[in-house]
Amino acid sequence: MTPELAHVRARATGPLPLAADEAAPPGMARLARGDGTGLALPVWPDGATPALLEEYQVAPVPVERSGETRRVLAAALKCCWTDLAADPWPGSAAPVDDVLAAYRALIGRGDDLMRNWAVGALRRLHDSAWLEVADGMVRLGPRCASWPTASHAQLRELVRRLPTGEAAAGGTDVLPVLDGDAAGEAAASVTVPEGVDEDLLGPFDERRRAEIVAAFMAVEHAAEPVHEARFAALRDPVLRRALAEMLQRRGRVLIHDRETWTSGYADGVVAGADAGPGEAERAVLVLVLVHSVAIPRADGLLPADSWLSPFPAQIEELRRHTKLPIGELEAALRTLRHAGLVTQVKAGEEAGGYVPGPQFHRLTPQARRRLQEELILAAGPHTPLAAAVRANRR
Repeated sequence: MTPELAHVRARATGPLPLAADEAAPPGMARLARGDGTGLALPVWPDGATPALLEEYQVAPVPVERSGETRRVLAAALKCCWTDLAADPWPGSAAPVDDVLAAYRALIGRGDDLMRNWAVGALRRLHDSAWLEVADGMVRLGPRCASWPTASHAQLRELVRRLPTGEAAAGGTDVLPVLDGDAAGEAAASVTVPEGVDEDLLGPFDERRRAEIVAAFMAVEHAAEPVHEARFAALRDPVLRRALAEMLQRRGRVLIHDRETWTSGYADGVVAGADAGPGEAERAVLVLVLVHSVAIPRADGLLPADSWLSPFPAQIEELRRHTKLPIGELEAALRTLRHAGLVTQVKAGEEAGGYVPGPQFHRLTPQARRRLQEELILAAGPHTPLAAAVRANRR
């Protein structure tokens, strides 16, 4: 596996599993388990984190029910970081009910609605590798190893201030269940590579180096494309070239639209990544695109190159036109929302609906063209336009 492909897979699916004594790909830290196996986690340049976006007043990718999610993560940290003299990760395993009790003590409420929100937050944190939840136990996930050492003192003070609560069992059967190996012994050490992208950043002075790193974090982690006026590295061709090379090492490319920039998967790398939504999620995404993009475009309400739409696909339409059970449909929509592939909006006064999410900003021209053809084949497989698409692919 090439380093570019490894970074693409890690971004799409989370930390990469490593065999015993297998080295982490370039630009990744190795999180080692006691049996020699481990995980590979991408490292950001110059120790920066997405929190850098706050300095530039750039909105990061939103988290569903972000308040509950942060508080549940704090509660898990309170329960799992038992030795404050050590680094927070890997920590110790704690019962799910203890984490929920710490959450209740933190918010001062214990009603069923708060508990349901907390369980949903545990599921989101598990899916994003911030926590590992299995067999009624919670462990800090591998992404917690990405917290900079400089932040540990602040985290310790936070944990000391957090209250604890009395556990009340029951109601956790809806949480994820991991395979035995994944839920086993936590990793024992972290090996962070030195000098990530130093050959690219080294020739620049401190100010220009910081500008390149800031632009990198912005195009990779901002919710929407960022305006070049706010980042010198997007305006200056020399700095932008270094930024593009940093992205290239991670299987990414710069995407330019008038005066805004973002990043996306490189066409040649993503084809071999073997990662993406499952079959149910792809089917539901097609339905959303057909009803929110294809039909309005056919009616002349959307430009031909737009993948953003003010015409949401109503949930009743999705239920009527899918063979998926309601539970699977809702699970697929939840997965697509978390991935940024769809966004839930209001569709009139009574019903909610879905439109394409912010990830559609990150399509390269080739990917946009390919998706356009796939949508034609899905929406009108027997039309002359679909026949032309199939003929061009032969």
